[in-house]
Amino acid sequence: MIFVGQHHSTEAKDPNFPRPFMINARRSSSVFSSDQSLVSLLKSCKALSEISQIHGCMVKTGLDRDRFSLSKLLASSIAHTQYAASIFDSTRSPNLFMFNTIIRGHSIGDDPQRALTIFNDLRTQGISLDQFSSITTLKACTRVQALAFGRGVHGIVLRSGQRSFVEVKNSLLHFYGVCGRISDARQLFDEFPRENDSVSWNTLMGGCLTASKPSLAIELFRQMIWSGLRGSATTMLNVLNAGGDVGNLIGVETIHGHCIKTGFSLKLNVATALIDTYAKVGNIHAGRKIFNEMDQKDAAMWNCLIQRYARCGLVEESVELLNLMKLKKVVPNSSTFAGFLSACDASTASSIGKYIRKYVDEEEVCADAVIGTALVDMYAKCGLLEKAAGIFNRMRDKDVKSWTAIISALGNHGQAGESLRLFCQMEKEGHKPNEVTFLAVLSACSHGGLVMEAMNCFHKMVCEYGFSPKIEHYGCIVDVLGRAGMLEEAYDLIKNLPVKVDATAWRALLGACRVYGNVELGEDVKRALTETYRQHPADAILLSSTYAAAGRLPKIATTEEPKGQEETVKEAGRSNIEVRLLGEI
Repeated sequence: MIFVGQHHSTEAKDPNFPRPFMINARRSSSVFSSDQSLVSLLKSCKALSEISQIHGCMVKTGLDRDRFSLSKLLASSIAHTQYAASIFDSTRSPNLFMFNTIIRGHSIGDDPQRALTIFNDLRTQGISLDQFSSITTLKACTRVQALAFGRGVHGIVLRSGQRSFVEVKNSLLHFYGVCGRISDARQLFDEFPRENDSVSWNTLMGGCLTASKPSLAIELFRQMIWSGLRGSATTMLNVLNAGGDVGNLIGVETIHGHCIKTGFSLKLNVATALIDTYAKVGNIHAGRKIFNEMDQKDAAMWNCLIQRYARCGLVEESVELLNLMKLKKVVPNSSTFAGFLSACDASTASSIGKYIRKYVDEEEVCADAVIGTALVDMYAKCGLLEKAAGIFNRMRDKDVKSWTAIISALGNHGQAGESLRLFCQMEKEGHKPNEVTFLAVLSACSHGGLVMEAMNCFHKMVCEYGFSPKIEHYGCIVDVLGRAGMLEEAYDLIKNLPVKVDATAWRALLGACRVYGNVELGEDVKRALTETYRQHPADAILLSSTYAAAGRLPKIATTEEPKGQEETVKEAGRSNIEVRLLGEI
């Protein structure tokens, strides 16, 4: 237990750590006269300071030695993982409920990996596990995508007889789906089909969407309907998402009809998903009709249609909806403007940005990190880097997306050194970069030809932050090596990568061969592109330019299209200019 004068190490380091004993000691015995009084009092606690006061009185009255009371204290403090961990670590011989509680706390907290360690400690105690032990541990495995550990938990579930609990089965389905193991999830789903409930179906459909298999999700929806299950709003959201990814208008209309028949179309979240899906398949007018027919509309529905209009190039309709939103007294939020700005292309972004800033000032909308990041990104699109930097510098609360936006903007405009400086500043201020941040830094190094800096950044991403490189990260490394003239190194990297790179990386290397006139390697790269990917006119043009840079005549066989293949035509370039958008802007 934590006694007076024996503070946990966390408490000693943190001056803001809450101190107990604010409750009058004379009343403590009456307050804690029964376990029920303690439970009801703990349930009424909202802040950590209140929980710590009760903890102090428990120590004074000796209730901290009662297992039931201590378990309830631990459960009440679970939202404050650090404090809960201090209670758990000071408990002698914790019971199963305490283990499950602290595992759950870590699984939803900032350190889900810690939950896996505690689960292993639980197994060494010889305590029989229950279904809650497996569910909370699987949640932690899902968050960190610990595939091997999760499979081990699956084996424990089978040996302990917990397979009969549908909640455990659904947790396993969710785990396999997030980890992209759809075949394992489907095998588990099909083992005892009568046990599957609507949550099981929804979870597997969600896993199919995560694994980019929308057609399989739609097929699961058909099977679910045939089995006699009605489904839920989550079912409709999943199948609409899948329908939008497939891009079949008739299929979306069929799903819409089912939503009308079952009454789900009257729910705001389903109606919003219908609007979004119709826009995805190219019929935004059907989405507007649904919008007009809804008696009640929330901000999410307005935001969806505004953003979709902008993405379709119908900027005037987006601005019209914003003005209508103002007339209807609907309060916009940061997502309203962020989605709108991100959807606008560079040709209209400048005017839209001025309009949004004026709107935000007039309506006194809170200009938080979301709006600020969207404005930084928008001004960067327009090439107005000074304005983007000015917005960023004036932002009070910057998050990782804000830093990533300005780092990417500087890198795209050739200021690789400034991008690296800001990246270092971001780390110094305590912001943890994500995979997109590292991609922006690597891209900046690529544009600036900073080979060593790119390698150091790549090493830091893998070794210090534990991110697994994706195709885009490898593509940046290939590009930076190619720009620096290290063509053989770039070629060897592509050939020996653990993942299959896309055509972009190969074409980047082919472009580097053109710059340095390396015909032999250029032919090898062109051959690899022809054998693996669709024919593209740029490939032959790049190889022809490589011959020209080397002062040699191109071979007919390598620059002409092979007989029997479809003739490729280079698309004509197009440019857009902004004349005038709207009189109001």
